[in-house]
Amino acid sequence: MKLDSILVIGAGTMGRGIAQWFAQQGVSVQLLDNNDDIAKEAIQSVQASWKKLEAKGKFQASEIQSFKEKLSASTWEEIRPDTDLVIEAIIEDAKIKTSVFTKLESICNEDTIFASNTSSIPISSLAKELPEKRRENFLGLHFFNPAPIMKLVEVIKGHWSKPEMITFFEEWFTEKKKEVAICSDSPGFIVNRVARNFYGESLRIVSNYDVAKMQEVDKVLKKCGGFRMGPFELMDLIGIDINYSVTESVWKSFYHEPRFAPHQLQKKMVDSGRLGKKTKGGFYDYE
Repeated sequence: MKLDSILVIGAGTMGRGIAQWFAQQGVSVQLLDNNDDIAKEAIQSVQASWKKLEAKGKFQASEIQSFKEKLSASTWEEIRPDTDLVIEAIIEDAKIKTSVFTKLESICNEDTIFASNTSSIPISSLAKELPEKRRENFLGLHFFNPAPIMKLVEVIKGHWSKPEMITFFEEWFTEKKKEVAICSDSPGFIVNRVARNFYGESLRIVSNYDVAKMQEVDKVLKKCGGFRMGPFELMDLIGIDINYSVTESVWKSFYHEPRFAPHQLQKKMVDSGRLGKKTKGGFYDYE
């Protein structure tokens, strides 16, 4: 197996972060979004990030130029059929994800590995409609936001995933200084299953929109719990809508287990359009 070229589907926060990190590893990256303008904007955003990192002395100008040459926006017509790996990083909706992989099946070579960055949907359920060869070359690669900085990546083995493929990615990511967690194919995997209580209990403690209470919870968990960010700060960073979607997915997958249940405050925030930093306002306000 080799990893010289990849295609990232979805140019949102996670997709562009994943694309940036792979380009920094010397991998040729195509970044695709159904909205071509979003893909182009994502490239500009990544390049602006690299410029800031260069100014801080994190990278040399020659390195930044090399990264830029590795990253490009793509359309469906421009996908390289012989790309080594496709990573899907779109909305947390099983039907939409499945339709994307079905479309890719007719474009990519049979040796191309398919991966999903899903936070909560079992990998085998996304692969089951694909041909046998493709199911064997299908796994979960769950990165964490911001992908270029966060060390952890969950490598999820689906029912049909080849063991040697899992070993390859474990070794490859370890070589690139990522911390690898090999996960079984269950809803939420490891981190998002545990995190439901991190968010859920905090929401239940606060109960209603109360900035003072949210600040207190965040403060206690950072000072006493050792977390770098409190739950309300983190939900604002991730996106309250995304966090709510993952919570709902895990809850449904566990047959409405009460400890995984979404909270009405999450739903209220989503309905009001206050989604966090990306909308300049969530649990907290941002300039």
